[in-house]
Amino acid sequence: MSQPDPAPVLASDVARAAEPRAANPSLQQRVAAAILEAAARVLTVSAGRASMSDVAAAAGVARATVYRYFPSRQSLLDELARLAVNDAGARLDSARVDEVPADEGVRRAVRALVDVGDYFVVLARERVRADPEEFDRGVAMPLRRLVERAQSVGEIRGDIPSVWLAESLVDLVVGVLSSTPLLGKEDTIATIASMFLDGVRARSSAASAS
Repeated sequence: MSQPDPAPVLASDVARAAEPRAANPSLQQRVAAAILEAAARVLTVSAGRASMSDVAAAAGVARATVYRYFPSRQSLLDELARLAVNDAGARLDSARVDEVPADEGVRRAVRALVDVGDYFVVLARERVRADPEEFDRGVAMPLRRLVERAQSVGEIRGDIPSVWLAESLVDLVVGVLSSTPLLGKEDTIATIASMFLDGVRARSSAASAS
């Protein structure tokens, strides 16, 4: 459930891209994309404990090549965070999660975050905020608006601050995406949405739903 795999990167491509005078932006972009994809995956499965050497091995490149593209672990995390925020923000915006009933809004929000995949897990688990304002505007605010709209019409309990509920939804997505065994995508979305809604539904709504 991570972002689409980048085009295969051959060892010869990596060597050429690593040369100081390399003048092929598209090749360099492919190598960077391969490193980022590998980093997102190994950081997710290792619960954030993967080293730069682990990233290099997963990407099929030399450790020196990883450092040539990302001089430090923090710079790698920052780029993963930037990509995750941009992707999640665009998906949440197009999903219009705060313009539909709570059940549908939550499902749409969960789908948007699940589709970002490993990148979003790294963003949330590492607590990396490459740009706090971008994260708040693109990810946190849409989720808070979803919760607040649902609270205003009595679909979600109003005795818990919306920011707590929004953060709990993010944590739930990350927890399920990080767990094993992995479910299929649709089962993952349905499970997360159901777990969240069962806990936050307004008491009168919960009683009628049962």
